[in-house]
Amino acid sequence: MPCALCGDIIPTEVARCPACGAWARRRDFRAVGVAVFMLLGFNAFVALGSGISLLRLGHPLRGATHDTYDPAGTGHALAPYTDVFLICGVMAGVTGLLYLGWLWRAFGQSPGPHQHHRAWVVFGWLCPVVNLWMPPRIVYEVWVNSGRYRLAERQAAGLVVFGWWACVLLGLGLARMFASGDGVQTLAEARFEIHVGVAAAAFQALAAALCMATVFQITRLQIARET
Repeated sequence: MPCALCGDIIPTEVARCPACGAWARRRDFRAVGVAVFMLLGFNAFVALGSGISLLRLGHPLRGATHDTYDPAGTGHALAPYTDVFLICGVMAGVTGLLYLGWLWRAFGQSPGPHQHHRAWVVFGWLCPVVNLWMPPRIVYEVWVNSGRYRLAERQAAGLVVFGWWACVLLGLGLARMFASGDGVQTLAEARFEIHVGVAAAAFQALAAALCMATVFQITRLQIARET
């Protein structure tokens, strides 16, 4: 199997790369990080495409009036986007499972001291109420422990993690609001529904992009620290 750092072939019975000395487990960790990064990029691409499509759908409503507005046609056009957000949620769930596996390894490889037990990498996402604030704390802890950061750099990392988690919560809440809308019987309701859908897609795309940044930085820091 090729080394993730130099490209040389590592025999299966050897723990280190014969050319650069990198650990084989680091090679596997980098492969998982790349897979998570690519899946997050695909999630961001789908969410961004959904938002742009909704914007184009709402363009004819700008010049519409209460007399020319067609509620049945608008409702029929918006119905598939509920399924799109459902598919985005399923994709995010699949990506999240791989992300948890990556984060579990990243937590174990990051030097301490750790403020939280490693079990919170998983339980922090499953426990009600706790899952509103524990996941970003774990990610931030892994990030800052994986490298040597000054105070300003730690604050910048905290802003990225906080922005990612805020976008996750806002994207989920707005997507649920869009799916459970009361209808588009009036022109005002249709415009509001489209704005909610566009905002949900935008926050989901931004959340995926910020999560990509955390995955890239943590993976890069841990591989560089080993070499």
